[in-house]
Amino acid sequence: MMNSINVNDGLKIVERPAKILSMDPRRFILWLFIVTIVMLFASLTSAYIVRRAEGNWLSFELPFTFWVTSAILVLSSISIHWSLYSARKDNISNVKTGLIATLILGFGFLVGQVYAWGDLVRQDVFFVGNPSGSFLYVLTGIHGLHIISALVFLAIVIVLTFRYRVHSKKTLWVDLCATYWHFLDVLWLYLFGFLIINH
Repeated sequence: MMNSINVNDGLKIVERPAKILSMDPRRFILWLFIVTIVMLFASLTSAYIVRRAEGNWLSFELPFTFWVTSAILVLSSISIHWSLYSARKDNISNVKTGLIATLILGFGFLVGQVYAWGDLVRQDVFFVGNPSGSFLYVLTGIHGLHIISALVFLAIVIVLTFRYRVHSKKTLWVDLCATYWHFLDVLWLYLFGFLIINH
C-alpha cells in the first residue's frame, strides 16, 4: 500500500510503501496440510463416538505399549525442539545429534505401535470383526502413516544439515519439520487420551 505523495517546490517526495506481512509459501502449505489432518481425525473420532453409541461394541484393555510409545514420542519432541534451538544458535553439531535422535525415536515409536497391535491380537481384537477393533487399527494406523511421512521429511532435513544448508540464518526446514513433528505428537496424545476415555 503506497503512502501519500507530497509535492513541495517542485520536489516530489514519495514515501516507501508499507511492508506487507506474508507467510512463506512452504509454511502455508504445511499448515494447510495440518488442517486437513485435523479434519480427518475429527471426522474419524466423531464417527467412533456415533458408532459406539449404537451398541455391539467390544470392550478390551488398551495395550500398555501405548504408554511406552507415548513417552517415546514426547522424548522425540524434546529432541527435535533442541535441534531447532541449536540451529538458531548456529550449533550445527547439536542440530545433527538432535535430528538423528528424533529419527531413531520415531522409528522406535513405530516399532512400539506394531508390538501394541500384537498385544491387541493376543486379546482377540482384530481389524476385521467388531467395529471397536476396526476403529482402533484405523486411528493408530493412519497416525502411523503420518509418522512415516514425518520421518521422510526428517531424513531430508538431516541430509540438508550435513550439507551445511542449515544454520542460524537458514532454519526454515528445521522449523517446518519441528512444527509437523510436534503436531503429530499432540495428535497422538489426543488420540491416546480419546481411546482411554472411550475404548
